[in-house]
Amino acid sequence: MTPSDASAGASAGRWSSLDRPPLNVEGLRRALVTEGGLWTSLEVVAATGSTNSDLAARAAQLPEGAVLVAEEQTAGRGRLDRSWVAPARSGLFFSVLLKPGGAVPQERWGWLTLLAGVAVATGLSRAAGVDTGLKWPNDLLVTVEGEERKAGGILAERVADGVVIGIGLNVSLTEDELPVPAAGSLTLAKATVTDRDPLLRAVLRSLEQWYGNWRAAGGDPASSGLQETYAAGCTTLGRHVRAELPGGRTLTGTAEAVDAEGRLVIRTAADEHEAVGAGDVVHLRSVH
Repeated sequence: MTPSDASAGASAGRWSSLDRPPLNVEGLRRALVTEGGLWTSLEVVAATGSTNSDLAARAAQLPEGAVLVAEEQTAGRGRLDRSWVAPARSGLFFSVLLKPGGAVPQERWGWLTLLAGVAVATGLSRAAGVDTGLKWPNDLLVTVEGEERKAGGILAERVADGVVIGIGLNVSLTEDELPVPAAGSLTLAKATVTDRDPLLRAVLRSLEQWYGNWRAAGGDPASSGLQETYAAGCTTLGRHVRAELPGGRTLTGTAEAVDAEGRLVIRTAADEHEAVGAGDVVHLRSVH
């Protein structure tokens, strides 16, 4: 047992909720860290500020495939420096280290955020029987009583020779625990499985499969099937949206496609098309 694992086990005794048991670290390792597989290590800590920050700080010393999971994040981060807050053991909060290296040109590494979204959605569909929508570029949506709600998010950050991808997913949050009314969870979306162990296994196996296919294709989103699959699950497409862009500019129009570079293509009222590579997108309404 590593010191961090011991810390996680000791922390578990402080919690009284039997509905939120700690993750089975050894079981996860046996299932995921296998010879010839992508995942080379898996560490679970009781609590940390941010798994992305911790893994990024050690990225140069770690091989590709390192996985860091926290039972609780006290300073979890989303895009645009937004905070991510959730009760201990109420969700999956983890980061992975990927190093595409020379197999994929760096200009295609931006697809990793979208790839992670596809992997999470695919894994949850198989393991929990829940449809997860993808809001461009990094939000994970579920449907709660007919309403679209955010249940998770993805944050990809460049490190010296790779990318750290952080994934946060609300699993067992109840209505009175939600940080904002627009948030959701797998429990509220009536998922058939809310045990975090099989969910984490399913998501990491799905991520390994999608990453392997994408890397084998040299990062080509079309030939790897990533671009088509992302578009099929992207709830932003076909919506009237407002994109709040860097520099304070705002663009409003219909989201029509995700291009070969992973950018969102928006058609404006002037019938002009603009590809957005970064920014905050707000869904306004569906276009019929």
